[in-house]
Amino acid sequence: MALTINRNMTRWIIIVASFIIISLILWNTYVFFQNFKDEERSKMELTSSAQRNIFKALEESSNNNSDDVFADLDLAFKILNNNSTTPMILINADSTVENYRNIINKTEVDSIHDIKEAKYVNENLKKLIAKYGKENIPIKIENNKQTLYYGNSNLLNKLKYYPLALLLIIMLFAAVAYFFYKSTKTADQNKLWTGMAKETAHQIGTPLSSLVGWTEILRSENVNPEYLVEIEKDITRLQTITDRFSKIGSLPTLKRCDIVQETIESYEYLKARSSKLIDFEIIAPQEKLFVNLNEQLFSWTIENLVKNAIDAMKGRGTLKLVITNDDKHVKITVEDTGKGISKQSYNSVFQPGYTTKKRGWGLGLSLAKRIIEDYHNGKIKVLHSEIGKGTTMQISLKLIA
Repeated sequence: MALTINRNMTRWIIIVASFIIISLILWNTYVFFQNFKDEERSKMELTSSAQRNIFKALEESSNNNSDDVFADLDLAFKILNNNSTTPMILINADSTVENYRNIINKTEVDSIHDIKEAKYVNENLKKLIAKYGKENIPIKIENNKQTLYYGNSNLLNKLKYYPLALLLIIMLFAAVAYFFYKSTKTADQNKLWTGMAKETAHQIGTPLSSLVGWTEILRSENVNPEYLVEIEKDITRLQTITDRFSKIGSLPTLKRCDIVQETIESYEYLKARSSKLIDFEIIAPQEKLFVNLNEQLFSWTIENLVKNAIDAMKGRGTLKLVITNDDKHVKITVEDTGKGISKQSYNSVFQPGYTTKKRGWGLGLSLAKRIIEDYHNGKIKVLHSEIGKGTTMQISLKLIA
C-alpha cells in the first residue's frame, strides 16, 4: 500500500514539475517576444528621427553648405540603411508614398509594384498599410506631417508562433499524462479484480469439494436419483463458475465446439431454474455449427444475457433465443418483452458500472462484450429495443469448418 502511494506521489510530482517547467518556458518566451517587439519599436522611432533629420538637413543645406550639415545627412542615411529587416512605408500628408524599405514577402509582391508605380496610395497599398497598422502603432513625424507604417520583421513573425507551439506541446503533454494516469489506474483496478476473482474461485473450491462428497453419501443412502441428478447439475455449474473466476486475467483457450449444443445446454439450465411465469422459447437449426469457443466463458455470456432479460421483464414475460447462420457467421439473438432501453443508451449498456437496477454492479454486459469481442473476435450489440416493448441482443461469431 505504501509503495503504491509513493509511486502515485512520484508520478504527480513529475507531472506537476513538467507543467511548471513548460509554463516557465512559455512565460519567458512571451517576455522575450515583448522585449524584441519593444526593441523593434525603438529602432523604428530612431528611423523616423533619422528621416526627420534628413529633411531638416536638406532644408539647411540649401542655405548652408557647412560640413556639419553633410555629417548629419551622412549619419541619418547610415541609420536608415542599417535597418534591413523591418518592412516600412513612409506616407506623406497628401497620401503620396515618400519612401519604402524591406517589403520582401512573396504575398506583398504586388504591393511593392504598386509602391514603385503609383504616386498615391491605392487599394492594395491600403490593405498593406492596414495590416501594418494592426501589427504596430504608426509613428507620426510631426514637423514633416508624415506617417511611418511598419510591420513585424520575419524573425518576429516566426517568433510569435512559438508560444502557440508551446501551448500545443502542453496540450499534448496533458493528454499523454491523462491517458498514462488512466491506463495505470485501470491496470491497478484490473489487478485488484483479478486477485479478487481468483481468491473467490479458491474459496468456492473448498465447500464444493465437500458437496461432491455429500453427494456420494446420499447416493449410498438410496436417495431419489432425480434429486441427485439435479444436485449434480448444480455442482457442475458451481465447478464451471469456479473455473470462470480462476481464468480471469489470463488468455482463455479456444477449441472447436458446436455452438448450437453449447447454447441450448446453457439456455435449458437457466430455464429450469427461472420463474414459471416466463415463457421460454428457443429456435435453433438441426445441424451442428462449429466455432472456436471457450465453453465456460460463452456459457457465462448466455447466462448474463438471459438474466438481464429476466430482470428487464421483472420475472414475467416471453424470452426467445434464436440461432441463425449464413455462409460465414452464426448469429444468436436473445429477445425479451421487458422495459426496453433508449437508442442513445445502446453503447452505454456495455460500459462497466452501467445498470438500471437498484442492486448490481453493472458488470454483466461489460463482461459479455469482453468475452465475445476480445476473446472470441466476435460482435455483440443491441440489435433493437423499444421502450415498454422489449430488447433484442445479438451475438455474431465466425464459423469454422
